[in-house]
Order: sequence, then C-alpha cells, then structure tokens
Amino acid sequence: MNAPMIVFGEDWGAHPSSTQHLMTRLAADREILWVNSIGLRRPRLNAADLGRVKRKLASMLQPSAGTGCGACEGSTPGGLAVASARAVSWPGSRLARRINRHIIPRSLSRQLDRFGRRRPILWTSLPSAVDVIGTFDELAVIYYAGDDFEGLAGVDHAPVGRMERELAARADLIIAASETIAAKFPADRTVVLPHGCDLDRFTTPVAPAADLPGERPVAGVYGSLADWLAYDLLVETARLRPGWDFVFIGEASTNAAGLDMLKALPNTRFLGPRHHADLPAYVQNWTASLLHFVDNAQIRACNPLKLREYLAAGTPVVSTPFPAVMPYRDHVAVVASARAFAGALDAATREGRAERQARRHAVADESWVARAGDLDRLIARLGRAA
Repeated sequence: MNAPMIVFGEDWGAHPSSTQHLMTRLAADREILWVNSIGLRRPRLNAADLGRVKRKLASMLQPSAGTGCGACEGSTPGGLAVASARAVSWPGSRLARRINRHIIPRSLSRQLDRFGRRRPILWTSLPSAVDVIGTFDELAVIYYAGDDFEGLAGVDHAPVGRMERELAARADLIIAASETIAAKFPADRTVVLPHGCDLDRFTTPVAPAADLPGERPVAGVYGSLADWLAYDLLVETARLRPGWDFVFIGEASTNAAGLDMLKALPNTRFLGPRHHADLPAYVQNWTASLLHFVDNAQIRACNPLKLREYLAAGTPVVSTPFPAVMPYRDHVAVVASARAFAGALDAATREGRAERQARRHAVADESWVARAGDLDRLIARLGRAA
C-alpha cells in the first residue's frame, strides 16, 4: 500500500494550484491529508487581512475540519481530506515558530488517526511548514518549490527566504516547477517537474459563455489582476485597437493606477472571477488569449498554469517574453511592445484550423495525469530509499 501523505499547501479552493492538481490525482491510490495555508507573511492592519484572519480562525475552529472542503469547486477526491491547522502566521518570529511546532501537529492529531500506524510522507509547498519537520515521524520530506518565494508578491521575503533555505537543507527531495527555481537548490536532490494541464477540460469544445462579447474580436485573459501584470502595455494596446473588446476574468488584488486606466476605457470588460470549470467557455471562444507580464524576478521564475491551458484550448496566444513561454514560441506570438501586441492581435483574426491544432498538439503530452505519474515514480523511489 502506498504511504499516506500530509500536504501543506495554500487554501484548498475553487481555482486549483499545481499542488492541488497533482494531489487530486495521487489521491486515487493513497490517503492524503491536505492542510490549508499556515501563512507566508504577518497580517497587517487593513480590512483585507483582518477579513482573512477572521476566515482562518473560523475554519480552524470548525469541528468538522478535515472531512471535506465547503469552499471547493466540486468535491474533494475520495482519498483526500482537507483540514485547517491552528498556527501563528508570523514569519521571522522565533516565538511563533516554537509555538507552531507544538500546536500544528496537535491540532491535526484527530485527522491523522485515519493513517493508523502507517508513517506518512511530509510534503510542503510552503517554506513556513519547516517548523513541523520531524513531528509526524515522517518517512521522508518533499519540498515542492512552485514559486520563487524571495521574489513573490505578498510575502515577507527575508524571513521566508531563510525558512526556505532551512527547508531545502532538510528536505529529502526538492521538486521545482521551473529550471530557474531549480537553480537555487542542490542539484543532487532537486528535480524539475513542469506544470501540466487538464487537457480533457480545455480541449473538449463548449459553447461560448453567455457574458462573452460576440459582436467583434475579443482579447481575453483570466487570473488574478495583480501587481505583476503590465497594465500600461494593455492600456496602450486597447487604445490602438478600439474595434476589439478586451475581457478580464479574475479578482483585482492591486491598486495599480494602470488598472484604473484600463477600466476607464470603453472597450474593456471586467467580468469578475469564474470557477476553473467555466473557463473553457471563455478561452475557447474569444479571439486571442493574453499573457501580459512585467519583467521581474517573480515572472522570470514563474511557470503559469494558464499558459498550457491557453494552448490546449487552441486559441491564438499573445505574450510578453519570459522564460517559461520560450519553449512554446512557435505557437505563441511573443512581443514586447503595445504596437507589436496590436499587430499580433490582427494576425490572430487570420488564423485557421491548422494553427489551433498545432497548439493543442504542443501540450498533448503534458496532462496532469502524466505529471502525477512522474511524481508517483519519484515518490516511490524516495520511499524505497527511506
């Protein structure tokens, strides 16, 4: 029987991360306890953070925690349970780390009873879980480095960087989502596992979403409207192409002036967040998909999930240059200026079936099922070594 796993990740929710995609598939053959985020920065005195603290406290105090996830899209797979551990989110505080080492395992003890006497594998996607290494009598420790935390927005970089270095030194295996991230860690214990794609979801044709504009060409993007997006580039592009509608799906998490300028334009549409299962109805049916990133350390290390989803949908893709997009440059218009962006949009209207098929073929071997199979083999080798 496969060893059970304790997984420290972000909050399980409606927009699955790479870790959620992988664990959903591993849960078919092993028991997994998913532990919601224990935080990567100290809370600040603002409405958003106070609201998050309130929600986290409520989830930790729920007596049914660990049996499912009321906020999830659909249901969790049969072998996976979701729990919220009691923890102090204060990176850099020695006291908080000592407290967490004691209260996190104790708050999960009831949920861990499902493993019986079987020793688990400890997986963490967050450096903040370093404090609990050794408290679960684990067979092995895996660090999944999906982001460059020392460059990631919304993180207390200095203390989290120190925790990550400590975690990397203690991990038996480090799995990195990109070559750039992998270069930070010891080569003899680090493996690159690129992101995958839910191919069935994004390649199966669906009708256009009811709120997708259809009278003229549409350039669309989904995902968080955050600081790492090049708003000035899109403002200029939208002004250059007033005959296009520019559609944005996602929640705003920035006060960037460029976002306000974008919202003020007559040919932009902000539809708000959508469930992951609903995205194909948009991306398959708009004229072109956009990846408009700024050039910073976070983006140079990133491997965005939507890149492969865009390609699987077959729709023309227009992107700013960053490392993860370059292997697909034969199927993506990689441009650096608003005028070039506008020209690539014009070219998208002239594409035919062959180009769409070529994009789908480019990611045909990159399903999450295949990635989970690769991961399962890595874990099996690690278990034999332990």
